Amino acid sequence: MILIRNGRTMDPATGTDLVQDVRICGGKIVETGKNLPEAFHGIKTGTDGADSEKAADGEKLTDGGKPADDEKLTVIDAAGCVVAPGLTDTHVHFRDPGFTWKEDLMTGSRSAAHGGVTTVLCMANTSPVMDSPELLREMKERAKSCPVRVEFASSVTKGLKGRELVDMRAMAGAGAKAFTDDGIPLMDEKLLMEALYQAAELDLPVSLHEEDPLFVPGPGVNQGEISQILNYPGASAQAEEIMTARDCILALHTGARICIQHISSKRSVDLVRLAKSWGAKVSAEATPHHFTLTEQDVLKYGTNARMNPPLRTEEDRRAIIEGLKDGTIDMIVTDHAPHAPEEKNQPMEKAPSGIIGLETSLALGIRTLVQTGELSLMELLRLMSYAPAAYYALDPVRIAPGSRADLVIFKENETWTAEHFASRSSNSPFLGWTLPGKIHYTICGGRIVCGGNEDEL
Repeated sequence: MILIRNGRTMDPATGTDLVQDVRICGGKIVETGKNLPEAFHGIKTGTDGADSEKAADGEKLTDGGKPADDEKLTVIDAAGCVVAPGLTDTHVHFRDPGFTWKEDLMTGSRSAAHGGVTTVLCMANTSPVMDSPELLREMKERAKSCPVRVEFASSVTKGLKGRELVDMRAMAGAGAKAFTDDGIPLMDEKLLMEALYQAAELDLPVSLHEEDPLFVPGPGVNQGEISQILNYPGASAQAEEIMTARDCILALHTGARICIQHISSKRSVDLVRLAKSWGAKVSAEATPHHFTLTEQDVLKYGTNARMNPPLRTEEDRRAIIEGLKDGTIDMIVTDHAPHAPEEKNQPMEKAPSGIIGLETSLALGIRTLVQTGELSLMELLRLMSYAPAAYYALDPVRIAPGSRADLVIFKENETWTAEHFASRSSNSPFLGWTLPGKIHYTICGGRIVCGGNEDEL
């Protein structure tokens, strides 16, 4: 059992913001209020003998509604801290199976826990590709031992080859939460339309990587001023905008839910805003690196600022922030993409794209969006917890009795330095930055998975 005392509880599902205690028992929140006693005598029963508040599934309670004898109490003093639902990151690469020297389920999960993230959605570009129900069931079974909740997306096409659809119904039945060929654009419109029709029937979203290869002669760096300085071909914003426009139209006509992944261009944001006004079921996600950095940072951070889509101009960065503010962009995710040092320590044209982001995402949101007055902390938490969880039907957490006890406890203005990462990789332009929002505890399923005595985790 855990008793969190005197925390500023912020629940973006309801907008609740108040100082109170939170009691956790059996993996669930069982009680909230002021000055809760350490002693807990279980769920109160009504006059008819039935529980007036039913114990949630999995609670470790005795027949009398009391904690079991072996249920030890941990008291966390959260005075001065924010207590919020654990973050949900619906765009991560844990490189498992196939590329586990970069990351695996366990190291990725620990990285998530250190970033206050309690639920992740893994992309399908593994080896083998996540395109069979058998592999999906195997990975879901392995994920049960992870310190955070790990869910999986199915690929849209077999082998990510863009030629043949996976058995979408079978993948949904095995537990896929979405379909995506992330990292590779779907160029066959007819095939994509069929995928969208099937996804609409299954009521699952299709998440899309929007880069037309015709306009990407040099991936990872924006085609513009900086690519010219580097004498590097670069990736044009047109690559994203053309695909975004096409897929917004396809979503409108198929009725499917689509998510434009890691949006990076001002015109792409405008296109999503327009498509939403038409009634298309189009959503978009933004990453902390795209709303914090610009193409100018490539000169400073080199290949650790190379990503697909690339960092773009200040005008694009501002448009992403405006999209977050007005609801055009629905969620903040990281596109956590680990790479080994020897891979990144190559010339720009040879290095892989992508950076890690799980452990710096909340901090960058506070630094770039909250401390600058662009968003309130509550709005940031909604974009990083409730919104992505709701979109992918991942059971959003609430700070209320009966809810799953997935929480992050942090001090909004306390600074820390990004010196070491729990991830197996360290490919980040934010290494060495002093950032706000120090995380003190992450709790998942009622278990402390970051903070306290981490040697026992």
